[in-house]
Amino acid sequence: MPRLTLVVAAAVLVAALVAGVLARSDSQPDVPPVPTPPGKAGEGVESVADPFAWAPSRAQEFSQRAAAGNAHVLYALSPGGVVASAARTARWRPLVDRAAAQAGVDPNALEGLVFLESAGREDARAPGSLDSAVGLTQILAETGQHLLGMRIDVAASTRLTKQIAKAERKGRAARANRLRRARAKVDDRFDPAKALAATARYLTIARRHFGREDLAFVSYHMGIGNLDGVLRDYGAGAMPYVQVYFDSTPTRRAAAYRRLAAFGDDSSNYWWKILAAEQIMRLYRDDRPELVRLAALHAAKASAEEVLHPLDRTQAFVVPAQLRHAWDTHEIVAFPQNEAVTGLRRDPRMGELAKRLRQPPGLYRGLRPEALAMALYIGAQVRALSGQAPLIVTSTVRDGSYQAQLIRHNGEATRAFSLHTTGWAFDIERRYVSRRQALAFQFVLDRLRSLNAIAWVREPDAIHVTVAEHSGVPLDLLRRVNITPP
Repeated sequence: MPRLTLVVAAAVLVAALVAGVLARSDSQPDVPPVPTPPGKAGEGVESVADPFAWAPSRAQEFSQRAAAGNAHVLYALSPGGVVASAARTARWRPLVDRAAAQAGVDPNALEGLVFLESAGREDARAPGSLDSAVGLTQILAETGQHLLGMRIDVAASTRLTKQIAKAERKGRAARANRLRRARAKVDDRFDPAKALAATARYLTIARRHFGREDLAFVSYHMGIGNLDGVLRDYGAGAMPYVQVYFDSTPTRRAAAYRRLAAFGDDSSNYWWKILAAEQIMRLYRDDRPELVRLAALHAAKASAEEVLHPLDRTQAFVVPAQLRHAWDTHEIVAFPQNEAVTGLRRDPRMGELAKRLRQPPGLYRGLRPEALAMALYIGAQVRALSGQAPLIVTSTVRDGSYQAQLIRHNGEATRAFSLHTTGWAFDIERRYVSRRQALAFQFVLDRLRSLNAIAWVREPDAIHVTVAEHSGVPLDLLRRVNITPP
């Protein structure tokens, strides 16, 4: 495996605990309903099909959503910014095309791998010694030497790397370039053509082994043996990765879910990030202004919330009168105080600063119907997975005046565009009944983000959740709290 030779033991133990605490059984209907409150099924609580459960007919949709839902980290962490990283990556397209032809894989996917692994930097290095991941496609020394037939003299490569750094410090650019050429001769990973050819050899091996291109790319980070284990636990052979991923949950295909959770996002979400990188490169070539726009939106916050609701395309409530009008027109609906049904508890302090504005606290205890439906979905799923309730919702809609009061009195509120002032966001307190509940909540958050249904970020005291306008959450969930869907 070019990226990982083994899973770090501590990380495995922690992630395995996450999955083990939540896992129950592998039996579940193919299209389950959104869970109902205990003892309430058939007692006037409407059964609603779960729109985020796996179904084969949704394979393409789920793949597209997962690419969008996992794109934020690429925009946020690309060295020099996503446009610069795309420009560096685009330089290698002729070599990418040649390597993809050798491996018989999609060149766009291979280019996405280059973007993801190195952001187009042929001298990219993972932290630590040169035994670790190096080069355009981040190949480990051991993998390159023993699996891919590469010439890699780690000692010579390390010596030359130190000399390159010294030449650069002294401003001797010509000498640094000569040393780089010398290093590429003793360490093929620093030669872009040879690195891509080696990656093509790996993908050829993996594609022959799994019989599927998507699984070959997944194994580039996860490793062939590890992915074999996931497929074995899933119990259905070499299935499309979108099915293996979305059909594995703490209560369905639990063994496969446990194994995927043990690897962490870097491996389990690797394919979605490759697809996200593909989309970035497509925009770079065909619609660069849109790429620049998205880069700015991703950079605005620590999550993709402004991508879901850009300021210039989203109604925000500036003053209490605007928010009152939204209530009157049912654009905002009340957040219920009925935790037996919702699995959520409304913090009694919600809206406590309203008196400073001479407004009733209830003005700040509501959400857009779609956002409330998502809150109800999260509450229902976390209760069903953990057997415990409620989660505590601390904040819902605000207006600009209320936001100013928060800034004045605690200094922690967002000073720029706050999604709370749109009615699309709510906060859930980071205080849980048990570890089991916390882990169930984490699973639900991560799965919904992977479907681009929400964006979320961890704040000091709360999880801040922003709901996509077209998330797909069923508005019929509102009937459970006696609200007629719009």
